[in-house]
Amino acid sequence: MSDTAIVSKIGEFIKNERLKINKTQAQLADEAGINRWTLSQIENGEAITMISLIQIMRALEILQLLDVFSVKQEISPIKLAKQEQQKRQRARKNDNDNAKQSDW
Repeated sequence: MSDTAIVSKIGEFIKNERLKINKTQAQLADEAGINRWTLSQIENGEAITMISLIQIMRALEILQLLDVFSVKQEISPIKLAKQEQQKRQRARKNDNDNAKQSDW
């Protein structure tokens, strides 16, 4: 998929989401803090800045779509195996328990 095709697809998605909540371009642009012309640009498949896109997404309340970009910490299989080996296998009586007893 080309860059222009991706931008067009994003623009179609934004327009569809805007129409779902029954807002005009002017209303959504005002809520997003951008010009109506900028919103019109993205809906027509033209490139806009990332900041403008985020502002539009925030106004549409669809920021959760960005969750796919979150980095997840993964443990390597070797590190996981080492952690498993270090787990306590048995409980044993602590010698300090006797020292805590009173001489009385």
